[in-house]
Amino acid sequence: MRHLWPRSLLGQMLLAVALALLVAQSVSAVLLYRAADARRDAAAINAAAFRLVGDARNSDERLMRGERRGRQRGARRDRSGRLPQALRIEASRQPSIMANETREAELEQELTTILAREGLDVAEAVVTHRRALDDPSVLARRRLVRRIENSGERDLELVVASIRLQDSAEWRVIRGVKMPNRDGGPATIIAQTLLLYVLLVALHYLLLRRITRPLAKLTDRTEAFDGGLVAARPLKPEGPADIRRLMIAHNGMEARIAALLDEKDVMLGAIGHDLKTPLAALRVRIESVDDAQERGKMAQTIADISRSLDDILSLARVGRASEPPERTELSALVASVVEEFEDMGRPVTLADTRRIALPIHASWLKRGLRNLIDNALRYAGTAAVSLHEQNGAITLRVDDEGPGIPADRLPTIAEPFTRGETSRNRATGGAGLGLTLARAIAEQHGGSLHLENRPQGGLRAEIRLPRGR
Repeated sequence: MRHLWPRSLLGQMLLAVALALLVAQSVSAVLLYRAADARRDAAAINAAAFRLVGDARNSDERLMRGERRGRQRGARRDRSGRLPQALRIEASRQPSIMANETREAELEQELTTILAREGLDVAEAVVTHRRALDDPSVLARRRLVRRIENSGERDLELVVASIRLQDSAEWRVIRGVKMPNRDGGPATIIAQTLLLYVLLVALHYLLLRRITRPLAKLTDRTEAFDGGLVAARPLKPEGPADIRRLMIAHNGMEARIAALLDEKDVMLGAIGHDLKTPLAALRVRIESVDDAQERGKMAQTIADISRSLDDILSLARVGRASEPPERTELSALVASVVEEFEDMGRPVTLADTRRIALPIHASWLKRGLRNLIDNALRYAGTAAVSLHEQNGAITLRVDDEGPGIPADRLPTIAEPFTRGETSRNRATGGAGLGLTLARAIAEQHGGSLHLENRPQGGLRAEIRLPRGR
């Protein structure tokens, strides 16, 4: 069912309108059908009541002449091929109701009320519906049966009314014809529904497109901004007033964020300059220290501070690329990073790779891969680098044979200043920013960093990138 439900706002709104219209039309169709059916029942009951009143007053000679004229007109209508509105009244010792029929309480009450207004006190009334060709009185009249069959209305329905007056044991039975529905029935309702669908869905489509089109542009602009590239021109407001206000507010927010990020970059550059200058001066001054061992320790400390400073500045600048990503062959990028370590005599090997091209920031991705390799060399002494593609994801993998990471620390090991080695020794633990920077670089490319302990021992670190970039 989730696959059938549209994901876009436009699709969901149009489907909601269509479903609401379908429900409304269904309810309307049921109500109209019931109202039309009630009108036809009322017409048949009124015709039956008129005949019953006329029969009760047959002692009036003028009414009898009028009834004979009515019967003559009915006979003429019969000869013209039209069905009679009512059949003659019959006397019976019991009401006319068949075994499979149900009584119509509302019609019984209506018939009793009509006859009471005309001065007839009804002791009991029985009203039911019956198919004309199932009625014994109709079947006894062969000419009428042929006329019904030839008319094409074999499902013609009768309202059969049986009444017993006060102080009388005899029932009077009269059959009123329930005229067929001439309003078009389901075909008319379907045609109306289709017309409403065309008009309302088309109108809602136009209105919703006026809303969703600028929202789509706003989404694209937000995604582009999140990628670190700020467009030269602000987004042009369009659509309804509420959407225009949202786009204007977004433009203002985007400008303020861009200004803050630019200010941050300037500040970081100043901090880097102000800190590296005295560090360089210290590096020169320690050359005057006579003790070679102390001089080496001082130089190592300065190098550690410089490296940590570089990591911090790099982490702060991730996501603020000045150029768009370039399509790069990843196997060549991985091979070049491994070659750098091999040239330094570090035990790094290149395992399985395949040719995959993606638009990336090559310098940043190299930095993230170097950090994973450095981490493996620091804790395990060796590293094996490979490149894979599976389930729509590109994976840059670094495996080592070290002690791994305790399972309870895996979720937090990539947090800033968190180290796998718990001592404060930089030689073994580092500054705790390598994995953090690698994760930030992966997320900058729309991917993620995954760490897991290998079953055969050691740690597996992966930068996973989406294939659809």
